Amino acid sequence: MRRALRDAWMAVFLACSVVLLHAQDLAPRAYVITPLHSNAVTLTYGFYSGSLILNGAVPVTGTIGTYSVPVFTYYHSFGLLGRSANISASIPYAIGTFEGDVIGSDTQIYRSGLLDMTFRLSVNLKGGPAMHVSEMSEWVEKSLMGVSVKVVPPTGQYDPNRLINWGSNRWSVKPEFGYSRRRKRMVLDGYAGLWLFTKNQQSYSPTGPQPQTQNPMGSFEGHLSYDLKPRLWFSLDGNFWIGGEASLNGVDNPATRQTSSRLGVSASVPLSKHQSVKVSYSNDIYTRFGGAYRNVSAAWQYSWLGRPQ
Repeated sequence: MRRALRDAWMAVFLACSVVLLHAQDLAPRAYVITPLHSNAVTLTYGFYSGSLILNGAVPVTGTIGTYSVPVFTYYHSFGLLGRSANISASIPYAIGTFEGDVIGSDTQIYRSGLLDMTFRLSVNLKGGPAMHVSEMSEWVEKSLMGVSVKVVPPTGQYDPNRLINWGSNRWSVKPEFGYSRRRKRMVLDGYAGLWLFTKNQQSYSPTGPQPQTQNPMGSFEGHLSYDLKPRLWFSLDGNFWIGGEASLNGVDNPATRQTSSRLGVSASVPLSKHQSVKVSYSNDIYTRFGGAYRNVSAAWQYSWLGRPQ
């Protein structure tokens, strides 16, 4: 029984860590438009380290997580009813080690495997008509408003009879509204979204799989960036999210309600006409429940119009 309880608490620990990978997004200039038929592939490597604040929800102390997440992303822009729009798809893979003191016993786990894929559709509502590259050369960016929806299907590693899984075994959907305002070399971005989760019908439990649900979680994000020259910029990034109370087999756990925030910096540097590198760093500044992680990431991007030249 003691071993079963220890496994259950570690399952909660890892599940919270994986969910927060999505909530902790910091993406400056996510609503800035690109010319029609723009394409890009991006290879990102993210490193996370820190602790998990469990707020007394489970008897686990001294929790530490260290994991890496390489991600492959493809982006394509197109016109939708005369407005600028784009789609992207990301395939992440995770490798990590987690440990904590569970009911007086030190427990450590290691896992590697696919995380759930992410798909995003974004459409401009104001300020960004669909334009070819020749038209964009004469366009002056001012205020942009757009909406997006991010969909995370249950495509990651998951087995209800295994304690540790990288996948969430449920659908996650995030509708979001975004605003961007440029003033000379300064760009101000603000996003407001809501994470919605379906039920995981087979969440791990020592007594057998049980249904697990999670309440909606609000997500707010802001960025202030500055252009040093075209395609060379840096930004100050911050976010805040709230909600997401979890329940297992219909029993709510109020201690799992999240109120958390992160602060970070990003920079994008062009390498050539088609290539650029983006680096970023962020850290937890307040966490009531969930992951209090430091994150360092580096991304290489190759972009082109139509076919690569």
